[in-house]
Amino acid sequence: REHCAAVKIQSCFRGFKVRAHIRYLQKMAVIIQKTWRAFQTRMYYRFMVQRAYFIMKMNFYNEMAVRIQKRWRGHYVRKCIHNYYEMKNYFRGLSMKNQIVRKELEEYEQTKKKEQEKKAIEKEERRKRYQARKMHYLLSTEQVCVPVLTACIVAWVPA
Repeated sequence: REHCAAVKIQSCFRGFKVRAHIRYLQKMAVIIQKTWRAFQTRMYYRFMVQRAYFIMKMNFYNEMAVRIQKRWRGHYVRKCIHNYYEMKNYFRGLSMKNQIVRKELEEYEQTKKKEQEKKAIEKEERRKRYQARKMHYLLSTEQVCVPVLTACIVAWVPA
């Protein structure tokens, strides 16, 4: 009987030790997982910070490059392409040329109007000549006396 009791006590004690060891291993596994996940999170956070820093830096450099380009282009356009005094002289010459062209166009318009009026007069004269040719026979004939004829007709009618 003592032997069974000793075996029973030893098996309970071994079970207790095994369960305690398993709890210990479980706690150690949780600590390892926690440490690994924290490490991964810190690495991911560091990567995200580096990426955000890089993006901010690139945006800053791009903005500065745009400013430099804007200033250079403005300078270049003002000094080389759109020189104010050259443009002023160009527009002055252009306005003078426009005035000359307008005068010439007005003169051309007046000559065209005169030509049209002359053509209209010639056409009217041609029409009058044509009418005169068509009615020339009316000028050479004399008018017949109408009252004499009516008297003859009236006398002839039986009463």
